[in-house]
Amino acid sequence: MERRKGGRGRRRSAGVDQRSTRRRHGRAAATRARAGKKWSQHVTRTSNALDLEPNVFKHSSARLVADSLRRSALRSKRRKASPYQSALSMLNFYINRAGKNLAPSQRRVLERAKGELARVFRRDA
Repeated sequence: MERRKGGRGRRRSAGVDQRSTRRRHGRAAATRARAGKKWSQHVTRTSNALDLEPNVFKHSSARLVADSLRRSALRSKRRKASPYQSALSMLNFYINRAGKNLAPSQRRVLERAKGELARVFRRDA
């Protein structure tokens, strides 16, 4: 026990306070992480960019992905930008959010789908 100048009573050991604080904040952080874990899935479903067909990003052909995105972009009443811009935006969003969880082969398909998307919308790639 040590008295500090102008202090009140005894001083607690720093280890006990830090552990209890870490425990309290750790639980809160874990709860927040769990609650916000699938925010990108929520965005994909509820975004105003497009109404997507199910499993559009799972196709093994870049042309199928591009065609599906084009159909979705042209049909969608919820998009704010041009059909091409909305389709490309959603494709980029999916690629970026999938990150390390996206298989390299599927990433290649989706990257090729960008070029296909320009082709199906008759844009210069």
